[in-house]
Amino acid sequence: MAEPLLLLLDNVSCAYDGLTVLAGANLEVRPGEFVAVAGPNGSGKTTLLRTASRALAPRAGRVLLEGRDLYRETPAAAAARAIAVVPQDAPVEFEFLVEEMVLMGRHPHLGRFDVETGRDRAAARRAMEMTGTWELRDRPITELSGGERRRVLLARALTQEAKLLLLDEPTAHLDLHFQVETLRIVRDHVAAGGAAVAVFHDLNLAASCASRLILLKEGRIAGDGTTNEMLDERHLKPVFGPDVVVRTHPDGGPLVLPRRL
Repeated sequence: MAEPLLLLLDNVSCAYDGLTVLAGANLEVRPGEFVAVAGPNGSGKTTLLRTASRALAPRAGRVLLEGRDLYRETPAAAAARAIAVVPQDAPVEFEFLVEEMVLMGRHPHLGRFDVETGRDRAAARRAMEMTGTWELRDRPITELSGGERRRVLLARALTQEAKLLLLDEPTAHLDLHFQVETLRIVRDHVAAGGAAVAVFHDLNLAASCASRLILLKEGRIAGDGTTNEMLDERHLKPVFGPDVVVRTHPDGGPLVLPRRL
């Protein structure tokens, strides 16, 4: 028996200033799924995440969270308890300490005038230890490198203890070690009964961790299948152009390369 749907995008279209950037998108996400989203620049990847996170209402279609309309039937606090977002970057105008930034992930679980409890601080510490940011807890977020800030944003999302993680380029600015660690953390979240949808530019990183791959082109879904199925030249060339070459990775599975110049 299939797991119940956690997230459904049903014929969703989105636009900015009247310009359609996502058209007729359909996506189902169940607990236990790690879904990668890939496509050329401007293909609608970030827009898909934004509408799935309750940040951009669709112009047409609907988004359902556990069977309820995300925009019409789900309060913002309830959505934030179920969905955690790791953006490409989060500009910060104030010099919050890292621990303060991570603790913001507990806000959906607190009442209007509540303060963080020991349980909240313990959740934040676990997330910081998982992401290697505990030693940074007393540093201002504005003093961190791009890679360090990425790990803090992941820690904040994990502190939220949400079922669904939405990640926009989660490995950007990270060295190889932290790329692997970040994807392992997300995969562990999925294995524990959660789900994740992540935008990737690096198809080989997507192949290393995701069970499904969604290909986007010009705002439309051009492919949806298992990662091994979609990482095939027949599917990739219409999306990324003729210079895509797929070989077999030494560990098995597909290896995506550019054609030699």
